[in-house]
Amino acid sequence: MNINTANLLMIVGDFVEDYEAMVPFQALQAFGHTVHAVCPGKKAGEFVRTAIHDFEGDQTYSEKRGHNFTLNATFDEVDEEEFDGLVLPGGRAPEYLRLNPRVIAIVKHFAEADKPIAAICHAAQILAAANVIKNRVVSAYPACAPEVEAAGGHYAQIDITDAATDGNLVTAPAWPAHPRWLAAFERVLERYVASDRMAIAVDR
Repeated sequence: MNINTANLLMIVGDFVEDYEAMVPFQALQAFGHTVHAVCPGKKAGEFVRTAIHDFEGDQTYSEKRGHNFTLNATFDEVDEEEFDGLVLPGGRAPEYLRLNPRVIAIVKHFAEADKPIAAICHAAQILAAANVIKNRVVSAYPACAPEVEAAGGHYAQIDITDAATDGNLVTAPAWPAHPRWLAAFERVLERYVASDRMAIAVDR
């Protein structure tokens, strides 16, 4: 049993990548963590539509309609101070989520507080818009490399099944990296939660 369980926030939007929302949402709960999935403008019990991005030999990913992903928390009720870590899936959603000032403020909070952040694929677009990756090593879908570099980040050219860790930030190119991405994020979470609980104990 993992005693270092965390309270996590996942921000999704319409046409988030299907696997990149569904898999971490379920896997992180299997690790014992609590995951609150939210979307701007939507409440708990509502859903977002997902898109399946696949790699089928074309010059870019293919796109198909995915499942409906049900939200279990309400975006307008989010208090970022209550969460230990942030999960940002990819897909189409980051294109418009990065335009939301509240989303950007939440991302900045996690970055400035040095809390664990897991971002995959096109989620790098949100990190870049939040201006939180300067001098950081960041993996993302290759088409996002110019945005990573324009925001001052160092784009990690790694295999599609690999992940990059830079301090509190764990990133990956796309869903084939889920095993390594989630394992790396779990290690970062364990260190953060253990350190945070130790600090609370000392304060007492």
